[in-house]
Amino acid sequence: MKEYAEKFYRSKKWKTARKTFISERIREDGGLCQECHERPGFIVHHKQEISPSNIDDPEITLSSENFEYVCKICHDKIHHAELYDLKYFFDESGNPHPRN
Repeated sequence: MKEYAEKFYRSKKWKTARKTFISERIREDGGLCQECHERPGFIVHHKQEISPSNIDDPEITLSSENFEYVCKICHDKIHHAELYDLKYFFDESGNPHPRN
């Protein structure tokens, strides 16, 4: 998590929006990853990335129109495509590790 976004990701508004979106996805298709449709979703991803300039814009940060429910593998691919292609994976803290 980026330092400027820590307060947002700990907020009740985000937690409520995230929980609601996950519930909707579970009702829709059992909560499958919206990218690969093979694994369960794990992360509510912001399609338009949160930045210091838009962190206070609820249309970006809290709108389900900007959410995507993705598995960890797809989330890593989205954010770290250049490293993923080099056969790395990312742990729960976002640290890269070589694949065996």
